[in-house]
Amino acid sequence: MDLSRNVKGVAEQVRKFRIAIAGCGGLGSNIAVSLVRTGVEKLKLADFDNVEECNLNRQHFFLSDVDKPKSPSLAAILRRINPEVELDVFDEKLVDSNVGRFFEGADFLIEAFDSADAKLWLIDRWSELYPDKPVVCGSGVAGIGSFEDIRVRKVGNLYLCGDGKSDASEGFIAPKVAIVAQLEAMTAVKIMMGSVVE
Repeated sequence: MDLSRNVKGVAEQVRKFRIAIAGCGGLGSNIAVSLVRTGVEKLKLADFDNVEECNLNRQHFFLSDVDKPKSPSLAAILRRINPEVELDVFDEKLVDSNVGRFFEGADFLIEAFDSADAKLWLIDRWSELYPDKPVVCGSGVAGIGSFEDIRVRKVGNLYLCGDGKSDASEGFIAPKVAIVAQLEAMTAVKIMMGSVVE
């Protein structure tokens, strides 16, 4: 993959990392595509859902992916971008008995789940196993308002990206979901580059 137009030094640095992405929907699919285009070559992808047609308004999938499992479908898309990308694909629900296997070897976690309870469970498990490793999360991606409130909030090793208040009942549109996904991806890049994330 020709990354000659990248910011100098980024591809060389980010390819050293293995990143776990939990959730391959609106956030996770867009984050993964962005990271591979940045030069990340090692990803762990987990999702147990299938692509639905109603996902296509915000997720990086196509009509041909409908009814197919999300994580293998996303892996196929990423390999079209960079055939050399190294992917660990988990087409299963993350639970206490398998989450350690999914996390194994990851330098940090990007959380991209839908439900608040699942987010909290995942962050708790990660923090128990890897208290010194970062986790990047999405919080507040729904609706069309609160654009000016989208930002990164850092609490210890936890990076919360989004408006922090919108509710899923408002519905989702591609621009806002993509903005938060790219904020998560950029936060991940800054962590890998050793930049300060406030």
